Amino acid sequence: MNLHEWAIGGVYLGPLFVYGVLALLLTALSLWLLQRSGLGRHLWHGALFGCALFVLWLAGIVAVLAT
Repeated sequence: MNLHEWAIGGVYLGPLFVYGVLALLLTALSLWLLQRSGLGRHLWHGALFGCALFVLWLAGIVAVLAT
């Protein structure tokens, strides 16, 4: 795996932190799109779905960017 730190303004950020922020943004966008389309009302437990969606986005990002 080719994981390395990023230096932004002299602050070193680990790859998992950067991937987590990206996954959080994609999760928020996905949940917003679900609510706007009306499919969000069919979710049984919104917080649990949001957490699972975040984990899926994070796993996908790590799988794609860390190789």
